[in-house]
Amino acid sequence: MRKRGFTALTIAATAACATATVTVTAGSVAVASAQTGPAFGYHKVRAAIPKQAGHFRVTSPDLARGTFPAASYADTFGCTGGNVPPRLSWSGAPTGTRSFAVTMFDRDAPTGSGFWHWSVRDLPATAASVPANAAAGVNDAGTAGYQGPCPPAGDRPHHYEITVLALDVADAGVPATAGPAMASFAMGSHVIASAQITATAVVS
Repeated sequence: MRKRGFTALTIAATAACATATVTVTAGSVAVASAQTGPAFGYHKVRAAIPKQAGHFRVTSPDLARGTFPAASYADTFGCTGGNVPPRLSWSGAPTGTRSFAVTMFDRDAPTGSGFWHWSVRDLPATAASVPANAAAGVNDAGTAGYQGPCPPAGDRPHHYEITVLALDVADAGVPATAGPAMASFAMGSHVIASAQITATAVVS
């Protein structure tokens, strides 16, 4: 009796797993068929902002429609934009803010780790926008300053997360030559609040 019961249970479990596999596979095919361009998978990456961090507000007249203007696209990698960073304005940062940082991250880049386009650090606590002469760290293209969006031609829309970080230190101690991932790691424990805009970019 025990043997029969175990056998029946095994068959039921096997059937359930087979059904689940078919469902997942069908879903994956549907998702892949809806994509344009190369079909790259996704995997989860930990956020660079602590869960307990507060929130404030950031706006941009250049990203009001949720997309980048031509002037903000890259002027490299086959794109012919102006590589001009979008204008930002923020308010409502919490008491205790001693400096701000700004980052721009493309979570859809087919790299396995996204792509950091912009990393501005050590803006004073009195700042409400990014000054024209603000010193920016190295981006993932290996250059200092802003690197505009330029997703692969024909790829799905890429989502660019532009984040303003309120820090509890005036200087996070990040070396000027540090890459954006290292900078985010160093600043992570000092983030007390954040504000974010997400904009998309597509190249046909």
